[in-house]
Amino acid sequence: MFTGIIEEIGEVTAVDRTADAARITVRGPLAVTGARHGDSISVSGVCLTVVDWTTESFTVDVMAETLRMSTLGDVVPGRTVNLERAAEVGDRLGGHIVQGHIDGTATLLSITEGSAWRVLRFSLAPELAPLVARKGSIAVDGISLTVSAVSDPAEAEQWFEVSLIPETLTATTLGARGEGDTVNIETDIVARHVERMLALTSLNERMPVGSERSDA
Repeated sequence: MFTGIIEEIGEVTAVDRTADAARITVRGPLAVTGARHGDSISVSGVCLTVVDWTTESFTVDVMAETLRMSTLGDVVPGRTVNLERAAEVGDRLGGHIVQGHIDGTATLLSITEGSAWRVLRFSLAPELAPLVARKGSIAVDGISLTVSAVSDPAEAEQWFEVSLIPETLTATTLGARGEGDTVNIETDIVARHVERMLALTSLNERMPVGSERSDA
């Protein structure tokens, strides 16, 4: 479990690919402080398990599904990533509950500069649009952010916006992102559960009386 408050910007130093997996090494001196085999570290929003480490870096194994669903699928040495160690019991929850189980990716559509902030607009897949609400929480590349605006439900192309303060721009990789870049997206866990409950409730209401399945 994570909070979405980035601790360090790391750098991918090695990528060893196989047919359906990859072993990735990331430099992150703070992230490996006190690290042990099996620890979880969020790498740009993806929860990964430490399999090896030094005082400067750590190595993780990434399976095919994670490569397909996230920006790690085309990661190369030299790419910067956001790092966060798993939250400890008793820590302050500065962001929101982030699992590191991403829903997919989004594309940075536009950047609007303000006097002391920057507004980023991202694409939003149709299946994720119901899970993102104005003033709600979302994790972008593992960063806990508040949604400042969303598209109208009637729009053909769905999107959401986040407004970033200078601290977020300098302490995370979002400050260097440009239009067309791809990021990892994790919607709020509460929204996911509500969607699932509503779907099951609707299904049960449509099921004819006496048609319930039985193991008998």
